[in-house]
Amino acid sequence: MRPRVLARLLQIQRALVRHGLDDFVRATHLYRPFRFLVYLSPWTWFQRSIGVARGERLRLALEELGPIFVKFGQALSTRRDLLPADIADELAKLQDRVPPFDSAVAMASIEKSFGLALGDIFGRFDTKPLAAASIAQVHVAALKDGREVVVKILRPGMREIIDLDLEVLHYLAELADEYWGEARRLRPVELVREYRKTILDELDLLREAGNAAPLKRNFAGSTLLYVPEVHWDYCRVDVMVMERIHGVIVNDLEELRARGTNIRKLAENGVEIFFTQVFRDNFFHADMHPGNIFVQIDDPQNPRYAAVDFGIVGSLQARDQHYLAENFLAFFDRDYARVAALHVESGWVPRGTRVDELESAVRTVCEPIFNKPLKEISFAQVLLRLFETARRFDMQVQPQLILLQKTLFNIEGLGRQLYPDLDLWQTAQPYLRKWTRERMNPRAVLRRARTQLPDVLVALQQVPQIFQTAVRDAAEGRLRFSVDPVGAAQLRDDMRRANSRRDATIAAAVLWVSGLIWLAWSRQIAWLGWLQMTAAIALFVWSRSSRSRGA
Repeated sequence: MRPRVLARLLQIQRALVRHGLDDFVRATHLYRPFRFLVYLSPWTWFQRSIGVARGERLRLALEELGPIFVKFGQALSTRRDLLPADIADELAKLQDRVPPFDSAVAMASIEKSFGLALGDIFGRFDTKPLAAASIAQVHVAALKDGREVVVKILRPGMREIIDLDLEVLHYLAELADEYWGEARRLRPVELVREYRKTILDELDLLREAGNAAPLKRNFAGSTLLYVPEVHWDYCRVDVMVMERIHGVIVNDLEELRARGTNIRKLAENGVEIFFTQVFRDNFFHADMHPGNIFVQIDDPQNPRYAAVDFGIVGSLQARDQHYLAENFLAFFDRDYARVAALHVESGWVPRGTRVDELESAVRTVCEPIFNKPLKEISFAQVLLRLFETARRFDMQVQPQLILLQKTLFNIEGLGRQLYPDLDLWQTAQPYLRKWTRERMNPRAVLRRARTQLPDVLVALQQVPQIFQTAVRDAAEGRLRFSVDPVGAAQLRDDMRRANSRRDATIAAAVLWVSGLIWLAWSRQIAWLGWLQMTAAIALFVWSRSSRSRGA
C-alpha cells in the first residue's frame, strides 16, 4: 500500500469519527483486516460533532471527503423508500447545494483556458454561482450577442483528488477480494475499474459537450425531453458553455402543483424517456438525480423534461440490450421460466444452474409486487430478497450494466416522489413490446443485414489467405498450439506469499494492541508503546506492498 493511500484512509477515518459515523465502518466486511487502524488518530476521539442531527452529520462528512463520496450521497438521496426521512432530506442538499468555490478562482480559470480577459469573452458574467456540484459549479452569463448561457467550470484540483480516491477504492476492492467471501460474485475490482472510466470522463467538459450533442439529436422536436444547445466555440476541457434553460426543478412538487402540472403524465413520460434512451437510441443520460432534471410547463397538461449535466452517459452492447429487453418482457408476462433461462443463456448465472430452481426463486420474489403502485411496494425488501437469491445461485454482478442499474434506480426513485400511484410495469410494457416488434420487423432485419454486409464481405475475403497460411505452416512443421499452464512452483510461491501476508497482518494487529495496552498501563516508558504501534503500522504497510509486488 502506497503511503498516500494510507494517508487518505486515515483522513477518511478522521472525518468519519469526527462526524460520529465510525459505526458504519465497523459494520462493514472491510473493517476486519485493518480494524486496528480505525482509531489510529486518538485526537479525533474528542472532535466528534456535538448536537448535530445524524442526517446533517452524514452530509457534512460526504462533502468533506470529496466528489466521489458526494456522488454516492446524490444517488442515495433519490431513494426515500430506502432511507429515513431526515437522512434523505439532508442528502437531497447534495444535488445542487454543495458549497461553491471562490468565484475569483472560477473567473481566473476561464481566462486561463481562453487566453482572454473575461470581458472579451462574455457580454455579462454573474459572479454569484447559480449552482455548485461535486465536480464543477455553474455561473449565468450572456454572450456578446445577448444570448443567455450558463458557464460550467471544473473545481480546481479535481483530477488529483479523484485519482487518489480511485486508488483508495481499488485498494479496498483488493481487500474485499482477499477477505470477503462474496467478492468473487460481486467482482469489486472490476466494478472499480468500470467506475474509474465513468468518473474520469466527467473531468473532460469537451466530452460532456460531445455527450449532449447526440442526446439533442435523438430528441429533436420531442415533446418529452429538451436538451439545451451547446456553444462549441466557447467549450474547453475545463469550461463548458451552453444555452440556459428555465424550468422548475423536478422535485419541487409544490411549485409543479401550483402551476397545474399533470403530475401523472410527467411521471409516465419519465419512464418512457428512460426506455427510449436505452432501447431505441442505446445512449442514455446516466446521472438523472433531481438536481439535473427540470420541468418546462408552458403547457401544464403536457409537461416536458429538460436535462442538464451530461458528464455520465451509458450505452449497452447489442447482446446485453437484447437480453435486457427479453428479461423485461418475460417479467411483465410473469414468464419466470423464461427469465431464468435468459439468465443462464446470457452467462449472468453459472451454466450448471438448474433453471427450474431459479424460476421458483424469481417467482417467489417478484410475484407479490405485481399490480401494485409504487407506494405499496417495499423495494427495500424486494432488493434484499433478490440479493439473497443472487447469492444462492452464485449470480455475478455485471460491471457493464452498473450504469444502467444506477439510472433505473434513480428513475424509479424519481417516479416514487412524483407520483406514487404510478404503475411502473404497465407504463413500460407497451413501449418495450413496440420496440421488440419494430426490431424484428423484416425491413429492420434487412436494414441491419445491409449495414453489416461490408464487414462480412471483408472477413470472407481473408478466409482463403488464413487457411492457406495454416496449411503451409502445418506442412512445414511450424504450426504450434501454445498452452500456458500455471506451474506448480509458481503456485507454491503464491501460496507462500499469501501465508506470509496473513501472518504479517496478524503480527501487526498483535503489536498494535500490545502498544495500546502498554500506553494504558505504563506511562513512565510510554515510548515503548509508541514504538510497538509504529512497528505495527510499518509491518502492515509492508505486508500490503509485498502483495502488490507479488501481483
